[in-house]
Amino acid sequence: MQKTLLVDGLNLFTRHYVAHPAMSDNGLQIGGIVGFYYNLIDIIERFQPDQTLVVWEGGGSKRKRSLFKEYKKRSRPQRLNRYYDDIPDSIQNRNYQLKTLVDLLNYFPVKQIYVEDCEADDVIGYLCRYKLKDDIKLILSADHDYYQLLNDRTRIWSPTLKALVNTQKVIDRFGVHPTNFCLAKAIVGDKSDNIDGIPGVGFKTLTKNFMKFKEGADYSVGAFLDDAKVLHQTKKGKTITSLLERSDIIKRNHQLVLLDIQNLAHIQVKKVNEIIETKVKNVDKMSALRLLLKQGIKTLNIDRGFLIFKIIKQNQGRQNE
Repeated sequence: MQKTLLVDGLNLFTRHYVAHPAMSDNGLQIGGIVGFYYNLIDIIERFQPDQTLVVWEGGGSKRKRSLFKEYKKRSRPQRLNRYYDDIPDSIQNRNYQLKTLVDLLNYFPVKQIYVEDCEADDVIGYLCRYKLKDDIKLILSADHDYYQLLNDRTRIWSPTLKALVNTQKVIDRFGVHPTNFCLAKAIVGDKSDNIDGIPGVGFKTLTKNFMKFKEGADYSVGAFLDDAKVLHQTKKGKTITSLLERSDIIKRNHQLVLLDIQNLAHIQVKKVNEIIETKVKNVDKMSALRLLLKQGIKTLNIDRGFLIFKIIKQNQGRQNE
């Protein structure tokens, strides 16, 4: 059975861009490049995937913004870890680091997916539920939205927790089974994406009143609202009343949070499939070294990265004999 590593590119890059203060010999910030590279190589060495897919943001989802125009607006400024005051952080530097990173990955046996007008999590959701549903998959991301994709063939490595996230960990932390995490988040809300939930309703309140969230069976929006109506007959509190009065918000939020094919157009799905089905490029170590030399980046152990990929390829060859 094939093993696939799915990397939420911008999520992983941003984490290291914010936290890593590394500088190049050319006087430019390169923390996002350095941190991303080592984090990726560490996971590849640990997981030994048959293929690695890095999925990049495609400018956001028009479909989601049409549902809710405030979606992902008013995000907080990032608190950056920097030891220098005379070199300002800028959009130009961030874009420079992203471009350099994309160029560098082109020389490794990695496939990069970029599809305009859609989000990386929707692409990864499609891959997990449909295109690669039979693969053993590891998602590399700190985004909780991916919890809804967890099952016996899909796990998550959180760079924040520095640990694997599986079904039991989600239940222990939130009291919600991954199958029903999307619905729970639609009700509770998601401040990071500017999605307002139902006032006064958190995960504890939700699971205390509706035990089905902890079960593995799919809990639909309709079934939840029906249960809320029944509960409202015996429990006259603000919480249940708010849930019923704001049922339209719950339905809208569910469409925003759900990772499936509904937010991808046919042409976007086609492009994703074409990239997946394209043969991976041959490694090009010399070009990678020239790129890093030109950019004044001397802190990356390129030999280690190429060696790990070489060992994985050799192991795959032995398995296929």
